[in-house]
Amino acid sequence: MTTLKLKYISLVVLGCLSACHRPRQKSETPTRTDSLALAPKDSVVIAIPIDSIAALPKTESEDIKVKVENVDFKYLSAKSKISFKSKDQDIDNANVNIRMRKDSVLWLSIVAGPIEVVRGLITRDSIQLVDRYHKEYYQYDFATLSQKFNFQLSFDLIQSILVGNMPIPKKPGERFKKENDYFMLRQEEGKISLENYIGEQNRRLKKLLVTEQPTKNSLKLDYDDFTQLNNYLFPYTSLIELDYKSNKDNELYQTVFRIKHQKVELSEKPLSFPFSIPSKYQKK
Repeated sequence: MTTLKLKYISLVVLGCLSACHRPRQKSETPTRTDSLALAPKDSVVIAIPIDSIAALPKTESEDIKVKVENVDFKYLSAKSKISFKSKDQDIDNANVNIRMRKDSVLWLSIVAGPIEVVRGLITRDSIQLVDRYHKEYYQYDFATLSQKFNFQLSFDLIQSILVGNMPIPKKPGERFKKENDYFMLRQEEGKISLENYIGEQNRRLKKLLVTEQPTKNSLKLDYDDFTQLNNYLFPYTSLIELDYKSNKDNELYQTVFRIKHQKVELSEKPLSFPFSIPSKYQKK
């Protein structure tokens, strides 16, 4: 297997690594009348039947009601294949084992042939990676990683990316609009803007575009191969494209991941997350 540098290991973690309840918005039921007529005294009144108003074409500003289907779970395990390509790295169909306890722990093991080359443990406030190939290890937090990639990374974002959930629940005042075969919701979160594309038929997140301001660095995800898993439709294929400008040479680069899950299980049964750092390994 080709050399795994720090930034590529970090990117693999981001690529490998996903049910929020939104507050219901109250709606008022309008009082029905035979016609609607509002005009000053002594002016001409034009009466419009209520049925005619209902038949008027919908405008873009209309609040389209969309119930997004998210995946919920307590424990998740997966056996997957990942492919990874950048300007100086090309990995094809590496084996990845993933374990997760919702909202708290993500464990992964990247294997080349019979040999484990990377093991990672990610919690809500720390990221630890052991590179067995070079006998090195890395420890950092999300603030450091966010600064490195010009993205506000978090455990919740990585969890959402993994299972294909919307990273940020819909907030009051945000509105879906219809775009071809999707319902699109645009959101702003700090320096990050998100465009969520929800499938018209299955109400699952099918595309996600995350853009960081002011750098315009972007992360694009496409989900496919939705398969029934327990009571949910789970995306067994994910394509992730990261476009960013290097702080070193100011050039634009693209990194592409493809994740293909071979087996995924959602269960209530607890999983183990074995992780240790050998004493002879060097910290990088």
